[in-house]
Amino acid sequence: MKSLKYFYGILSILGTILPYSQLVPWISENGFNITQLIYEASESRIGAFAWLDVVVAAVVLIGFILYEGIREKMKYLWLPIIGTLTVGVSLGLPLFLLLREIHLEKSERRSI
Repeated sequence: MKSLKYFYGILSILGTILPYSQLVPWISENGFNITQLIYEASESRIGAFAWLDVVVAAVVLIGFILYEGIREKMKYLWLPIIGTLTVGVSLGLPLFLLLREIHLEKSERRSI
């Protein structure tokens, strides 16, 4: 279904732009100060909650990408994994689902 591919594609773009719209200004103010980043992200209980939630979601997503991708014999599994590690789940998940839709569409065409 083409609409799902567009939906996942748009979410992949938004999943990159929205988080980076906050990270880029922070980096311009603080530089690549990982210690400061971790400190600010875990400074409050709610910040630590959000940070840990994202870490767990990213680990689950990478496991899902590997399991489902290998099971479906998909190509380019490294793309959503790198996206998850460099941007976050907000890019990794919709990018994987987009690649999966493309793969399933090609598989359906081959079986006809």
